[in-house]
Amino acid sequence: MSHNTKQQIVNRFIVLFLIVLSSSCTFSSYEPRNKNNICQIFREQRQWYKSASASRERWGVPISVAMSIIYYESSFRSNARPPRRTCLFFFPGPRLSSAYGYAQAIDSTWKNYQHSTRKYGANRNDFHDAIDFVGWYCHTTAKQCGIRKNDAFRQYLAYHEGQKGYLRRSYRRKKMVDKKGKTGTKKGCNVCPTAQSV
Repeated sequence: MSHNTKQQIVNRFIVLFLIVLSSSCTFSSYEPRNKNNICQIFREQRQWYKSASASRERWGVPISVAMSIIYYESSFRSNARPPRRTCLFFFPGPRLSSAYGYAQAIDSTWKNYQHSTRKYGANRNDFHDAIDFVGWYCHTTAKQCGIRKNDAFRQYLAYHEGQKGYLRRSYRRKKMVDKKGKTGTKKGCNVCPTAQSV
């Protein structure tokens, strides 16, 4: 094999690698144009609907509930993180929590999910994994807190505050969480028929 042939193979491999890398980055960083319309989101991203349906089948949590939680937690941003605190009124400090990704799952809860489901390669910035996580979390909330899986309001409160926080009713001290939960209930009811029937 000549030097030119080897160089052509290497160049083709590099080009292929860059194409795959750029396409995976584009897919994973997708952000819906109209975040308030679940039907349109699913039309734009058919794979998201398949992932949402798979999560619903596995955990029994309605798609409308899971999508409402992701909407309020990350606004469908794959790399969402909580804001940083400031040090000395200027310098960026640590983040408020380790929450990350579509589901805004914190490190410890994400590790519990990975261990419980044996999905050790799951990523918080992957929509398929994130919506499965939300289904798993709502499923465990139903068992531990006695909240129906289709109760978007209480599921959101338990999701945001944590199951122990929900049982302690810590959300009562946080008016914004209570307001989002109530709005989430309405949002969960006003989704397309496809999402509600599955």
